Amino acid sequence: MSQNVMVTGAGKKVGLGFNLVLRYLERGDTVVATVHKMNDGLAELQKTYKDKLIVLTMDIKDSKSVEAAAAELRNKIDHLDLIVNNAVSVSPDCDKGFFDANLDYIARTVDITAVGAMRVIKAFFPLLKKSGMTALIMNISSEAGSISKCYRTAQIDYGMAKAALNMATMNIWNTIKDEHKVNIFCVHPGWIRTDGREDNPAPLSSYEAAGILQELFESRREDFEGHRFITNEGEDYPF
Repeated sequence: MSQNVMVTGAGKKVGLGFNLVLRYLERGDTVVATVHKMNDGLAELQKTYKDKLIVLTMDIKDSKSVEAAAAELRNKIDHLDLIVNNAVSVSPDCDKGFFDANLDYIARTVDITAVGAMRVIKAFFPLLKKSGMTALIMNISSEAGSISKCYRTAQIDYGMAKAALNMATMNIWNTIKDEHKVNIFCVHPGWIRTDGREDNPAPLSSYEAAGILQELFESRREDFEGHRFITNEGEDYPF
């Protein structure tokens, strides 16, 4: 059965979000791709998939912008079955260590990556509740967001943002879990060549990773008992 799927952060053609959009379109779903501004890649997909692809522009740092996008979408579809919160940001100093990085960059990364996902969930939740199946929220996290497994001395903004996203996932889970109407997980998507470079040592292309995640999401849709932080292989990952 076809679904209504929304993917945030779909602006980069070699990125995970764009390739999730492509995978779901190829499966025959209606896909809502959200971006800060329209891009050529999505415009090309619209030529092929026509009204099966809805592009929403919004600024996930701004609650009013997200709420306006949700109001726009309610005029186009009557429900959502899946939201994939993929939008992410890193600072110019992401690869610098603690004593060299400009710490003033961190707040923006956390705001976009973690709080932005929360804004999306809050604004679009009414559409999830109208799904004819168990609706699903999948927050794209990272092993970098695990506090207990942390080994890095750099990427502090990225790690903090993903840890905050994990905390948000658990807080929302505690809020909605008893209804068994909407499910939520945070997912480490694997090591991916999101820059599109063939010399990148990561084992997965964004398109390959999107296919793996697509199957994982469906396998967990009705799982209300399992650990909330999982890998792309379906294994529990420690917070």
